[in-house]
Amino acid sequence: MNNDIEAYASAVGALLKDIAQEEPVIRKAAKVIADAIARGSMVHIMGTGGHSNMGVEEVLWRAGGIAAWNPILDPGTNLIHGAKRSNFIERTPGYAIGVMNAYSVGAKPGEVMIIINAYGINAMTIDTVLECKKRGVFTIAVTSESYCNVVPLGAKSRHPSGKNLYQEADLYINNHLPYGDAVMDVEGCPTAMGTTSTFCNCFVMNSLEIEIAKALSGMGITPPVFMSANLPEGDAFNKALEAKYGPIVKHLL
Repeated sequence: MNNDIEAYASAVGALLKDIAQEEPVIRKAAKVIADAIARGSMVHIMGTGGHSNMGVEEVLWRAGGIAAWNPILDPGTNLIHGAKRSNFIERTPGYAIGVMNAYSVGAKPGEVMIIINAYGINAMTIDTVLECKKRGVFTIAVTSESYCNVVPLGAKSRHPSGKNLYQEADLYINNHLPYGDAVMDVEGCPTAMGTTSTFCNCFVMNSLEIEIAKALSGMGITPPVFMSANLPEGDAFNKALEAKYGPIVKHLL
């Protein structure tokens, strides 16, 4: 019998190694974000689709994570309110603009937006990157080219413009998501299993955080990084960061 779990682990490991080769652009993005943190500008993160939200949640109040993020977690695409509902919302042109208004994106100069989306083609994704351009917000895409170069224009999953996130963002971090997301063929199953997008997105974000911390340290700034609240000293260690960022990070407190 084949060891499918081991094969799945190997497939995911290979993808993470591919992402590691994106170190130069990850480091470049980290410098942009570190500069924004240093000058007190907001650094927003939006997952413009159901499971893409998990890449955003990964860095909110996370052990070993940067405290300065402003995660945008809109109920419209959150799966807890309905998986199919999320799918309908992410395909709705114009919806993203209202979400950005609710989070005051672009209210001040020098802001940065990270847009996490596995496919990089839906209406919410493209509206977000285009609206950021209008508002003078620097955009960093965490996505891949695998879907957008295959899905035809006019498909329900595409933005009406046919634009692709990786081409519209100011910086593009390739998360190397394979077409179809799932990578395992299982006997008797009519479609592939073993999804990879969450591994890809979260690995990019954690790698980015490491490089942000290094960039801040190089500027003589102590990186604002949370300790696990489950450690005995965690609550006391995190208190100052929560006091500093709680008033400006909507979902922190």
